[in-house]
Amino acid sequence: MRKLLLAAFAACTLLGADGASGKTLRWASQGDILTMDPHAQNEGLNNTAASYVYEPLITYDEKFQLAPALAVSWRQETPLIWRFELRKGVKFHDGTPFTAADAEFSIMRAMAPTSNFRVYTTGIERARALDEHTLLIITAAPNPVLLRQLTELRIMSKAWAEKHNVVQPQNFVQKEETYAARHANGTGPFMLKSREVDVRTVFVENPNWWGRSSKKGNVTEIIYTPIKSDATRTAALLSGEIDFVLDPAPQDIARLKANPNIKVVEGTENRTIFIGLDQHRDELLYADVKGKNPFKDLRVRQALYHAIDIEAIKRSVMRGLSDPTGAIIQRAVNGWTEEAHKRLPYDERRARELLAAAGYPNGFSFTLDCPNNRYINDEDICKALAAMWARIGLKVNVNAMPRATYFPKIQKYDTSAYLLGWGVPTFDALYTLQSLARTVGQGGDGNFNLGRVSNPEFDRLVDAIKTEIDTKKRNDLIARALLLHNREVMHIPLHNQVIPWAMRKNVNVVHRADNRLEARWVRID
Repeated sequence: MRKLLLAAFAACTLLGADGASGKTLRWASQGDILTMDPHAQNEGLNNTAASYVYEPLITYDEKFQLAPALAVSWRQETPLIWRFELRKGVKFHDGTPFTAADAEFSIMRAMAPTSNFRVYTTGIERARALDEHTLLIITAAPNPVLLRQLTELRIMSKAWAEKHNVVQPQNFVQKEETYAARHANGTGPFMLKSREVDVRTVFVENPNWWGRSSKKGNVTEIIYTPIKSDATRTAALLSGEIDFVLDPAPQDIARLKANPNIKVVEGTENRTIFIGLDQHRDELLYADVKGKNPFKDLRVRQALYHAIDIEAIKRSVMRGLSDPTGAIIQRAVNGWTEEAHKRLPYDERRARELLAAAGYPNGFSFTLDCPNNRYINDEDICKALAAMWARIGLKVNVNAMPRATYFPKIQKYDTSAYLLGWGVPTFDALYTLQSLARTVGQGGDGNFNLGRVSNPEFDRLVDAIKTEIDTKKRNDLIARALLLHNREVMHIPLHNQVIPWAMRKNVNVVHRADNRLEARWVRID
């Protein structure tokens, strides 16, 4: 791997040594980009890569306030109709002009069955181009978070999609291969130059980007390299082969901080790590229990929760870089409450009593699916959980795999138990509640409810949250939904990730709670 890494970087040269010539940003994390189709896979690293090429109508500024992107202004004409005035003179990377027809096409594409972005289209009935630079979005009911949802709906060229037969999003779950998966044509600050899966992806500056004159950074080329090994990532950073590591290993942080050529920037990520359980099947897959599903029993779910020594995970696995929580959302998310944040206490005796009461005094065996290159120490977390559950009689097989294999597997419900991390780009609890625990249905309902939890009372609360415009009433509904989620142990929350970013001393970035490296803001001295 070391030789391959050196060869990859040797093949790429800096565009210039001074700010006028621009700089090459060489960065890495443990997994690869999954696809370049902007509506196929809603996943953090993937969304970062897509944001270099494709732009939304509305974006976030450095403080996560809404800011114009491809739309210069917007207003709500009626409770159900929003009007957007679009930016003039914008061109796609292939030179064709951006118009409202492209925005209409892209929003409707994001609503397609194969799209992983339907949760961002909640409440949208349709988009309609009035003229070349005016777009209407019509909603079925008032939507209090529409504008924040639009920050993740990226715009494609309708003509390009038709030309390359990618009018529908790539079916990533079924491992479909399409032209849009490895090629891209957006309006963004960078253009996709080359894509070598699991090797490297190269982006170059878009010389015709509408925002180039106000660009804050000086990066003109981006080379992204996936490096699974923690030791190799750290070594590459220390040697100067790469400039930035998104996910340095917790055990390396002290050494990196002590190096005068490196700096580490830390912050809590807007992402909660949790365990999901199959609560749908009548017989649990990958288990030795036949004819029934133990995870349908609340007492079993509570037992698993009580058996987790979350402080030991924080201390020994995460090296202090985690924020234990009992909530399925992080503090920065609208709707978070201190009450929902409270965890079930670590209590092995209580866990064994609950298992026995549920009819499993000798425990049972099951498989825990886990990524090994997505979250900080993800496989190690799963192994620690397996050891803790073993102390109450459960025999857990940890099935760890790369993210490119992991996500299609669990999204086909081919799992009994799984570890997942969930960020909230809208900074509103609806996104989490609707995606993770509402009964699987139309649009974004239950799009990542991989344990297929179903609770009518919870569904009614989520549906009310979707359309309630009174802030106090809405937050009361969210609080009730969060507590119901906790009471029924729909998932087992573990912790919010604390994300240190490590970089060469001459690299200046804006650390973001969504763990997104905004390349247009990076400056290399």
